[in-house]
Amino acid sequence: MPTLVIANKLYSSWSMRPWLLLRQLGIPFEEVLIPLAQPDTKERILALSPGGTVPILIDDGATVWESSAIMDYAHERWPDAGVWPADRVARAVARSICGEMHAGFRGLRSACPMNLGKIYQPRDRGPDVQRDVDRITTIWRDARKRFGAGGAFLFGAFSAADAMYAPVVTRLNSYSIPVDADIREYMDAVTGTAAFQEWKTAALKETWVVAHDEPDEPVLTDLRPNSSGKP
Repeated sequence: MPTLVIANKLYSSWSMRPWLLLRQLGIPFEEVLIPLAQPDTKERILALSPGGTVPILIDDGATVWESSAIMDYAHERWPDAGVWPADRVARAVARSICGEMHAGFRGLRSACPMNLGKIYQPRDRGPDVQRDVDRITTIWRDARKRFGAGGAFLFGAFSAADAMYAPVVTRLNSYSIPVDADIREYMDAVTGTAAFQEWKTAALKETWVVAHDEPDEPVLTDLRPNSSGKP
């Protein structure tokens, strides 16, 4: 059985992406979690992958690191699972927007680190964040309009594109960033999946605290019963 190596479910957005994809599509795997910011974190990850980062997929002699590479490997390994849309044009768009996510949106990603344990008070996040949010919601709206008629997700059925953008959904929720009703409907579809609910339930049980993913700003709701959220 494949092994997927991940980091903290509360904080690790890149770990979330392939985990959600494999789980939601019903591809079985064993999970190994290496918590971040521990004395042996780097050593444990390097023992499994030369890249020194998670996630890592280990399967039948192959070691694959980086979320996008894992998704492409999953498409080749399980071609009937629905990793990418079946339609050629839709698949091209899906890969393009995933590439854009992988390489971009640094304003949002740096200002709003993924933290499933907190809902922060709404405030102006600045022009860089707003520019990223505007582009992301345009991507979602366009994909839904062109390819989403067959279901609730970007290309109808859940695919790698939804998994790639799932951590963005959590950021918009955690940082109380306002969105239009159609965008909220899509976000609710993502957070309503069985895979996302399983991930979040496990995340909120974690007790590790990673200081740089705990912004020092007013909190509306602390969802972690077992941690003060302070290092």
